[in-house]
Amino acid sequence: MQVVTVSFFRFSGFSRRWWALQQMGLSPGILPEIPGLTFGKMLGSGAGNGFSIRPNFGVYGLLQVWDSEAAARDFFQHHAWAAAFGQQASEYWRLWMYTARVHGEWEGQSPFVVSTPFQEERPVAVLTRATIRRRHLWRFWRFVPSVSRSLGLDQEGLQFAVGVGELPLIQQATFSLWRDSKHMQAYAYHGTRHRGVIRKTRELGWYREEMFARFHPFASEGTWDGVDPWAAISKEPAESAGRP
Repeated sequence: MQVVTVSFFRFSGFSRRWWALQQMGLSPGILPEIPGLTFGKMLGSGAGNGFSIRPNFGVYGLLQVWDSEAAARDFFQHHAWAAAFGQQASEYWRLWMYTARVHGEWEGQSPFVVSTPFQEERPVAVLTRATIRRRHLWRFWRFVPSVSRSLGLDQEGLQFAVGVGELPLIQQATFSLWRDSKHMQAYAYHGTRHRGVIRKTRELGWYREEMFARFHPFASEGTWDGVDPWAAISKEPAESAGRP
């Protein structure tokens, strides 16, 4: 059964940040060769909580779609590239998930396969990804700061949120973890700032391609800012396998 993992890494010091930046360029050649991996992207982040035109060279994400949990665990436990991330990163957090709902495409692909029923009361992770039309870049980024401020950890029900992307300014994604779908929907569809962006998107056609996916997590590893965002809302104890 398909499993999705998303890993976030923090790097400190020039040499380790330079190593991480190099992996952004090397990853398109490495990811397709990993056994059991059907889709993978290494993602950069912006300053602050990631929603910024200024890059953050200290934080990166790694999104991976696996044909089985066994293939994923074999990679994290034995692959040299996974071990290198563990040696270079000062902190990491990884969430293991099943896809519950998905709409849209990523570079013309449909990488996520629904593998678990969607349940509104369960914790939910949300991935939104879009390619912004170049002629709308200025309009889009004009709205980002206000939305970024509203997506803080004081937002009720929000456990984790970060803005990431493949190509600066143009290919952008948001990953967030919520206590349940009720809290997520309250922000997405009733929050004034976010609702305004949705309206503008529909009116102006900002995106050339977009994808929305919802996942139900089932395990986690590591910490972010010293805590495991999943552990606080998990019905079962979070898994911990040490460093990647």
